[in-house]
Amino acid sequence: MRVVQPPQMTIGEVDVSKLTFNPNSRDDIPRILKGLQFIYLNIILRNAIFALLLSKISPKVSKTNGRPGMSLWTILVCGVIRLGLNIDYDRLLELMNEHHSLRAILGHHTYNDVLYHLQTVKDNVSLLTPELLDEINQLIVKSGHELVLRGSHDKKSDDPALHGRCDSFVVETDVHYPTDTNLLYDATRKIIQLTAKMCKLLGFSALRQHAKNVYQVKAAMRKAHLKNRSKSTNTEQKEKNEAAIIEAHQEYIKCDQSFVDKVRQILLDVEKIDKTAVMHPIRYDARKAEIEKFIVHAERQIDQIRRRKILGEKIPHEEKVFSLFEPHTEWISKGKAGVPVELGLKVCIMEDQHRFILRTQVMQDQTDDKVTVEIVTETKKRFPNLQSTSFDKGFHSIENQKKLKEELPLVVLPRKGKLSEAAKAIENAPEFVAARKAHSAVESAINALEVHGLDVCPDHGLDAFKCYVAWAMVARNIHRIGDILWEQEKEAQRGKDNQVSAQNDEKDKPVKIAA
Repeated sequence: MRVVQPPQMTIGEVDVSKLTFNPNSRDDIPRILKGLQFIYLNIILRNAIFALLLSKISPKVSKTNGRPGMSLWTILVCGVIRLGLNIDYDRLLELMNEHHSLRAILGHHTYNDVLYHLQTVKDNVSLLTPELLDEINQLIVKSGHELVLRGSHDKKSDDPALHGRCDSFVVETDVHYPTDTNLLYDATRKIIQLTAKMCKLLGFSALRQHAKNVYQVKAAMRKAHLKNRSKSTNTEQKEKNEAAIIEAHQEYIKCDQSFVDKVRQILLDVEKIDKTAVMHPIRYDARKAEIEKFIVHAERQIDQIRRRKILGEKIPHEEKVFSLFEPHTEWISKGKAGVPVELGLKVCIMEDQHRFILRTQVMQDQTDDKVTVEIVTETKKRFPNLQSTSFDKGFHSIENQKKLKEELPLVVLPRKGKLSEAAKAIENAPEFVAARKAHSAVESAINALEVHGLDVCPDHGLDAFKCYVAWAMVARNIHRIGDILWEQEKEAQRGKDNQVSAQNDEKDKPVKIAA
């Protein structure tokens, strides 16, 4: 059973509409909670979001029968707070159990001793898919646009047309810097540990000294690393160092290969014993498949080390793997000063002039020019009033120029290389120049996303990566709504203060007495 939010208030509980926040606070939490309060009090928006959640979260499971689960409102708040503050689940749990304002927005009063548990929070937040979060984001952005238009006194902001800014950046995966040797160590370490654990469960006497075995592999790796550090310029010494490097890597390969062969033999021996009394066949097959997966990784790395260090070959980029645990990780060099390489995936974002994120797209094995048309067409489906979009030169191609002209009235896509007279005329037009000058504001959105979650993705797997990016988009837009409300309230308060000050000045004026 799962409810949106308990309809009946309890003694001591504070109505969400009555919650107030310190107007002088400079922290992120009050503004995020302000945005969540706006969603909860906007009945149309709230009902639309919860209708989506009810229909998409475990659609085959009854929402009216069974043990009560975490409310849909709590799930939404958890995901938004986690990404909005760029925190891990441990800190999120502490805030949910101890932070007064957050517990109030969740519907818990002073006398309510309900406490959340770590695994419960993780399991429920992971229920929302990227597609579902994208639909929720559309509802939030449209309500945010209405809020901007309703509270704006600027004629430029009264224009319902949307003008987008598009750019890409790298969201790093939680991996270490990859080398052939440490990737081989990762593979062999996991092979030994997983096999030892399985043998212990089966009562099979093998790899009893697995901790020592892992240490032996690490010592061989360290020896190979240390041989690479010599910077001698003497020819004779360089030859000796090269011979020592080859010998150290040969020993390292031999050490790892011996454990791979040993584990293969153990798996063959385990097949001959009766496992059903201790372990279910499905569990055994899953453990065996995981071990065999790391054996494949180890043999690939052994082959690459042999080819590169001993035979002197150059390994093609497409054959390289940059993480055994996050295989979707890519080696990305964007040419940034001081950041030669980033390990992760590129994410393309579309932001509008009101600083709402309209759309995000994870770019797996794609360059900027390959997603240009797709992100515009997808954004246009969601927001038909998109009238223009600006890009940088990395998104340019002749085909993109042609296709985007069919989609948008104004396309600000600078061309590469020397410009023809016709291209110069287009890029010197006042509308083109103004949009290109405003394009740099997208870097502010990228920085905000990186500060509030999208610097490094701590979640494992490609699906979890995409979900993490989608949560960041939703959290950023709710935070943006909170910022708008915060500024509108401060502006209204300043107006009241000025009015009171003017009235007081009027009272203090000396009264002229007629002669």
